[in-house]
Amino acid sequence: MMASSYSAKEEDGHHSGAPGPGGVNAKSRKPDNTAFKQQRLPAWQPILTAGTVLPAFFIIGLLFIPIGIGLYVTSNNIKEYEIDYTGVDMSSPCFNCSQNYSWNSTKPCTCSVAFSLDQPFESNVFMYYGLSNYYQNHRRYVKSRDDSQLNGNLNSLKDPSKECEPYRTNDGLPIAPCGAIANSLFNDTLELYYNDPNGTKIPIRLVKTGIAWWTDKHVKFRNPVGDGSNLSAVFQGTTKPVNWQKYVYQLDTDPDNNGFINEDLIVWMRTAALPTFRKLYRIIEKQGDATPTLPRGNYTLLITYNYPVRSFEGRKRMILSTISWMGGKNPFLGIAYITVGSVCFFLGVVLLIIHHKYGSRSNNADIAS
Repeated sequence: MMASSYSAKEEDGHHSGAPGPGGVNAKSRKPDNTAFKQQRLPAWQPILTAGTVLPAFFIIGLLFIPIGIGLYVTSNNIKEYEIDYTGVDMSSPCFNCSQNYSWNSTKPCTCSVAFSLDQPFESNVFMYYGLSNYYQNHRRYVKSRDDSQLNGNLNSLKDPSKECEPYRTNDGLPIAPCGAIANSLFNDTLELYYNDPNGTKIPIRLVKTGIAWWTDKHVKFRNPVGDGSNLSAVFQGTTKPVNWQKYVYQLDTDPDNNGFINEDLIVWMRTAALPTFRKLYRIIEKQGDATPTLPRGNYTLLITYNYPVRSFEGRKRMILSTISWMGGKNPFLGIAYITVGSVCFFLGVVLLIIHHKYGSRSNNADIAS
């Protein structure tokens, strides 16, 4: 009993800060007497009852279903036309190009695909190129770039980041732009022609500016300081990426769309999250209110086949699309809203039936008890 009593006193003295061995006070491990540490803060916990749960389910259902129907109808009203020009089938006009062209080819291969539009395309039309089975989200691929170099830093231009390996230097010269993303730049050339009833091919004007994000064009990507009209001098001492046919200062004749601020390069450098993706290539602007941007009729897509995809079983597509207030054609959001709203409304009906059938019994049992 004495040993037990001594232990209790010793423990009590330890917690209360009583002197320990050698006369030194032991630090108490007891939490401070505050509302936070003693868990005395005010709290609110909802009590789920039939009167609160059922209206919530019905309100969500009645709100989400009309919103989903509106989004789905809006998406379906967007006109879209897609052409696969990979050239996998022998009957494809681009079959020979897909079989014979590689990164080492020096002569370009051209092919043309004829198609017709059954409905006119109103307002502005956006031309995309699409790739499939292309994993731009691979970790090493995403890191293989030098953002400081792309922002016009002269030191990074002459000495690129090691993240760009093995596309950092070539023949002892720094690569501009360096990295695997820039090295794999999509470089097919797409031209569109309208075939009028007289048999004349009328070229469709494709606008190549305004396709990149404003922040990318004016903030993230900049040419090194120098004469904008003489970029060859600015990039002197650098070389082109291994798979490129041109130097970075030869991408365009317009100095506002050349070098690192070339919008085709900027669009490509914003990597896609999924293996099947599309990127904006050109814009077909509406010329007048009286005529559609692309009238119904026959068209020809002329392709300069520079980008081989057969080695990784990829596919290439050209997409023509209009847009609405919610963007491009994508029925997923509307379907998601309709699904969630329908599930909530259905659960509300089921719970209402259960409450109507068994709710009175539970109330009687509570009264009896």
